[in-house]
Amino acid sequence: MTGFAQLFNATRSALAGDGAQTIVRFNAASQGKDGLHRQVKIRDFTLEVDEPPALGGKDRAPNPVEYALAALATCQEITYRLHADALGIPLNDVSVQLEGELDLRGFFGAAKGVRPGFLSITGSVSFDSEAPAEDLQRLKSVVDAHCPVLDLFNNATPVQIAIAERVAA
Repeated sequence: MTGFAQLFNATRSALAGDGAQTIVRFNAASQGKDGLHRQVKIRDFTLEVDEPPALGGKDRAPNPVEYALAALATCQEITYRLHADALGIPLNDVSVQLEGELDLRGFFGAAKGVRPGFLSITGSVSFDSEAPAEDLQRLKSVVDAHCPVLDLFNNATPVQIAIAERVAA
């Protein structure tokens, strides 16, 4: 059993009990730097966010929807890695390529009924594995059922963002 499989199985066993002990909270805080350029603090990490010039930014960093695609791609890869080991499916590596399409009329409020989010996301997963195709398809089904970021894209999540304070100029 690999280290990931041991971790996965031990964590799964520990979580099978009391639901009150299974909730984990993640945090991110963002603030402006200059124009549309933002700085995001997550744990001890700092991320930069900006927009390309065509959308009013200075292209100093990826934009939020690009980070959303990155979050989905990497969450899929991590979920593949952990579940492959737990299922005993040989997997040397996995990579995910994604592309999302937005209709900018939604973001800019230029047309009624056009949503600001992705219209579609397409992509592919590539495996470095000796496993038979049916095992990789079974793994894909398991990953699609358990990937947290894919769940965010596929299901509505309640979001409440309140005005916290007013900053005087």
